[in-house]
Amino acid sequence: MNRYGLFALLATLLAGAAQAEDYLSPTEERVRLSLGVAHLDSNTTVQIDSSAGVTGTLVNAENNFGMDKSDFEAKFQIMLRVGERNRVRFDYFSLDRTGSTTLNQDILFRNVELLPGDPVNSNLSIDVLSVTYGYSFIHSEKLEVAATLGLNVTDVSARARVNTPTRHVDQTEDQAGPFPALGLEATYVISKRFYVDGRAQYFRANIDDLDGSLGFYELDALYRLRPNISFALGYEFAKAHLLSAQASKAGLFNFSTKGPEFFVRVAF
Repeated sequence: MNRYGLFALLATLLAGAAQAEDYLSPTEERVRLSLGVAHLDSNTTVQIDSSAGVTGTLVNAENNFGMDKSDFEAKFQIMLRVGERNRVRFDYFSLDRTGSTTLNQDILFRNVELLPGDPVNSNLSIDVLSVTYGYSFIHSEKLEVAATLGLNVTDVSARARVNTPTRHVDQTEDQAGPFPALGLEATYVISKRFYVDGRAQYFRANIDDLDGSLGFYELDALYRLRPNISFALGYEFAKAHLLSAQASKAGLFNFSTKGPEFFVRVAF
């Protein structure tokens, strides 16, 4: 389902949402669906070594490949509560960017050499699907704090293309895998209509020839227009690091993105 389909689904839910008179505490909600948009500023550094062991060129995707530093991306999240203290959350994060520039330096990108004057078209996509279990060790009508354990299925794909009458280059790199993450989530109820949500997740591991870390952080202030409908303004930050010394996949990937977000939440 694309982002436009998600917004259509939200509109349908809003049209049929029940408008009960009693305002259930956000810490008691059984189902939450959040849909919206984030304006993200990104910084990406990539180094792709050759299969022969030659160190690749350290490249900043925004400066060297002409990728936009900022972009609007859809936000999608579902939370299901099981009992009083157990819940499961599903998140989807996607960032897909393109760039076009004329190079002013040599760049070694895996087994191809990009030359000064080459017109390079590039793509960088990052997709993260997260499933997170949370247990609320503090639970009341005003405050809820949960410890979380999540599984993040991450796919990173980078592509560089040169197409001229004399040169044809098309190099694609892809890294994918599941990563666990530990974290904390909290909800604080200020009044009947206002509450604050926050979460932090982090994972770091050094296994064989692979060193990596992944972190997500988010803080939102919500206003309840109706008992079942809230509007939120917030800020999110995500950061990833991957250093591989594997013979066929050696290289470096550093990525961070941050920015404000707006979303609508339907809850029951």
